Amino acid sequence: MNKTKTLLHLAILCALAGGYGAQAANTEELPCKTTAECAAEAARIGAGKVKPSAGKPSEADQFAWINKINKASIVMLVEEGIVTPQMGRKIAGGIRHTVDQAGRPGGKRPGDVLQIERIMIDDIGPEASLVHSGRSRQDILATYRLATLRRQVLDYAAAMNATRQRLLDIAARNADTLVPAYTNGVQAMPITYAHYLLAYAASFDRDAQRIRELYARLNRSPMGSAVLANSAWPLNRERLARLLGFDEVRENSLDSSQVSSYDIPIEAVDIAANSAIRVGALIGDIHTQYHQIRPWLLLDEGSTYTSSAMPQKRNPGLLMRVRESASDTVGLAEAVTLRAHNVTTGMTDYKFAFDSLGVFDAATDMFKGMDNVLDALTINAARAREELENEWTTSMELADTLQRAHQVPFRIGHSFASLIVEEARNEGYVPNTFPYADAQKLYTRAADKFGWKDNRLPLDEAAFRASLSPENMVKTRVGIGGPQPAEVQRMLAGARQALQSDDGWLKDTRARLDNADKALDDAFASLLDGKG
Repeated sequence: MNKTKTLLHLAILCALAGGYGAQAANTEELPCKTTAECAAEAARIGAGKVKPSAGKPSEADQFAWINKINKASIVMLVEEGIVTPQMGRKIAGGIRHTVDQAGRPGGKRPGDVLQIERIMIDDIGPEASLVHSGRSRQDILATYRLATLRRQVLDYAAAMNATRQRLLDIAARNADTLVPAYTNGVQAMPITYAHYLLAYAASFDRDAQRIRELYARLNRSPMGSAVLANSAWPLNRERLARLLGFDEVRENSLDSSQVSSYDIPIEAVDIAANSAIRVGALIGDIHTQYHQIRPWLLLDEGSTYTSSAMPQKRNPGLLMRVRESASDTVGLAEAVTLRAHNVTTGMTDYKFAFDSLGVFDAATDMFKGMDNVLDALTINAARAREELENEWTTSMELADTLQRAHQVPFRIGHSFASLIVEEARNEGYVPNTFPYADAQKLYTRAADKFGWKDNRLPLDEAAFRASLSPENMVKTRVGIGGPQPAEVQRMLAGARQALQSDDGWLKDTRARLDNADKALDDAFASLLDGKG
């Protein structure tokens, strides 16, 4: 069984059969990870998606985030007069001790609220538990998981934007590179490679719009809603939200940790899966070229690997790895949906599956792999032009030219062009070699079939050849969004402007999170110093 199938099978088994551990962990009694989460993490490690911890703690792990929440909680509790400044300072010292001891040899770094609280109690006494006033593992874990999702979505957006930049750079260099375009898997019309790439850039632009819309819904804090109905303590949820980098609170306390945990993660992973489907198509178009003896799109020699048995083969491993990551992203996103499907309200460990299944790890890997492909991509414009000139993709333009320039009804022109293609394929002609005299005879035949008044071909040989030219067909396109040079340049400028805006949004969003971290650190330090 291959890696992807193994990963997806394990993910789905976790979704369908890991319930008892998840149910127990949701009762405020069991710490640590659920059975399903552990199995899914094992699947990710076995599939090579993540590596087991080597002892270097992450600033974004559950231990770090619970301590960050503890810092915000004690700052808010003192500000609201729920805990005295003296007691707040003592508890802040316990929080600092908990963080500091984790960095020493033999230090503990648990991911459970109660185990972290036990470290504080051992240091300063049972008063440490006052930090938990009005809180629950429910709102704490919901906050941590949203913060995790927030970071993963922003990392995913940054990876996607890097790919978008490469697409636009290659498009700018290939505004005049003619290539075949296909419908139903058959060569259909000439376009430019820039026009092709801009189509995919536009689709990722839509993903960027989806991310920004998602973020506005995602970045709302559940902190302070306790189990699901708030508490008797007058907690300042807005203050907690600001200190933890959230733009607003999730207003309804039941929604905040129990209901939004269905739709927000599913919406996020669906955007990633959407991107992955189009990355797969983009890679597929390049990969198909390797069926050709002489491809016009291929990877440079240094980015392929040689067959162990066949000296002539150069295998495009980069393409295969990207397709694999794209498939993982789609499959794991579906596993997140399966985990949430048919689950009753309150079973949060089922619904927050994105963090254990690794959807965004796969999605980010996918875009990084796509960057490697684009960096290695070689475009043979002459070979692409040869492919166009060996097929009759411009025959429609012959009919259009007759209609535009000589008012010949389209159906007569279409019939004429069809007769030319039929004879050309029977006799082995291509557009550049088709006899003009034969074209004259076939036009007469088509005109007579429809009883047209003038059965003489109104195009001289030069006009006939020009109408079958790929450049002519591209340049004569009109209307918004076509492959004609002016439209390609206009769309390229618009795409660059959109990407600049999205990069700016990403930079500003991360800056706001950094500022929130600084504000929390400053408020916590002030409390420790007795100035709070």
